Amino acid sequence: MKNFITKNKKETEKLGKKIGEEILRKKPKNKAFVITLEGDLGGGKTTFVKGLAKGLGIKEKVLSPTFILVKKFEISKRASNFSHFFHIDCYRIEKPKEILGLGFKEITKKPTNIVAIEWANKIERIIPKKSLQIKFEFLGKNKRKILIKWQKDC
Repeated sequence: MKNFITKNKKETEKLGKKIGEEILRKKPKNKAFVITLEGDLGGGKTTFVKGLAKGLGIKEKVLSPTFILVKKFEISKRASNFSHFFHIDCYRIEKPKEILGLGFKEITKKPTNIVAIEWANKIERIIPKKSLQIKFEFLGKNKRKILIKWQKDC
């Protein structure tokens, strides 16, 4: 597990970009590359995902998909062996089965997908075991402690 301290949104986004670039260098496994993000409201999850998307080469503006739940982005074929990035926000989810109706199993089974899940603790029972786990903790107004745990074979 690695710990990072970011002092502002720019640093949080920069860390996300670095992780995105690192993921692109990986070869797809037998399932999607899943990233779980947990922390309090306003903890930096969406800011991190914005940077992550930049690191994946996505040019579109990334916003929190709180009301649409799932947002799909195309990853440039030149960038890597991955084809799509899914940003999922489970803030409004009450039961894991709610997200299943949106194609969650299909999304996480496809090896060429990268999937970032905000509020992942709400659906932890159905998240693949091998995932990149990221936790956000408040240390002050803009300061965050970000814990990143790479699972084996992730």
